[in-house]
Amino acid sequence: MTSSDLAPRQDGDAVLNLLRDGELTVEGRLVDASNTTLRGVLTREGATARCVYKPVRGERPLWDFPDGTLAGREVAAYLVSAATGWDLVPPTVLRDGPFGPGSCQLWIDKPIDADPLVGFVPADALPPRWFPVAAARDDDGTPYALAHADDPRLARLAVLDAVINNADRKGGHVLHGADDRIHGVDHGVSFHVEEKLRTVLWGWAGRPLPADAVSSLDQLARQVSGHLGEDLAAHLTQGEVTEVAARVDRLRDRGQFPLPSPDWPAVPWPPI
Repeated sequence: MTSSDLAPRQDGDAVLNLLRDGELTVEGRLVDASNTTLRGVLTREGATARCVYKPVRGERPLWDFPDGTLAGREVAAYLVSAATGWDLVPPTVLRDGPFGPGSCQLWIDKPIDADPLVGFVPADALPPRWFPVAAARDDDGTPYALAHADDPRLARLAVLDAVINNADRKGGHVLHGADDRIHGVDHGVSFHVEEKLRTVLWGWAGRPLPADAVSSLDQLARQVSGHLGEDLAAHLTQGEVTEVAARVDRLRDRGQFPLPSPDWPAVPWPPI
């Protein structure tokens, strides 16, 4: 059984059981990641799947996030994603592994023929139904635009990022999966109590939220005050859980995508 065989919508319990209890063997390291990020293989009762394992001991200290908390924030992002019903964040758990406790997330295989949804495009050739986000130039001075598609799947991801206060939504953190689905990954710097939203998905800034986002926010508001809030409290401080509820309420009250903050860099670096 492969990771594609264990897609979350098909058998979520089987995926989570494999992530939690499967024997984890490390295959190698993803060298471009700023924190220790390892690709591994999980096996349990005849099932196998690849995963991304991020041990807590490999987290780089940050000035604005407490040490040793990034793995738990990865799990919290999955919990919020699952509560929306959108399945945007691959199944993620906190477990022990070869290098100690860390987050363990289902690996997403990217289809070879998947069309890009975020990237740099020539400034004078913006694809139809794409939003420009920022201006750029290459080494020769040719103008480009950082842009993304006007895609409802990305819009849902932008809503999720606003809820979890994602400080690092790079283009490379948006992955294609099976069945034409997309996934967001790398959520270790999320859920801060201060406003830190930093993303490449600003194309909808100030626009009305889609109807499905409004209904999902209503659902989240109920769940954060109940079981979801209890589950998040295992990985976040009570203040951070309270701020999740507050951000949900603000989004519902305003009914629109947030605007970039003037007090915080709006786009991560590097953006892709």
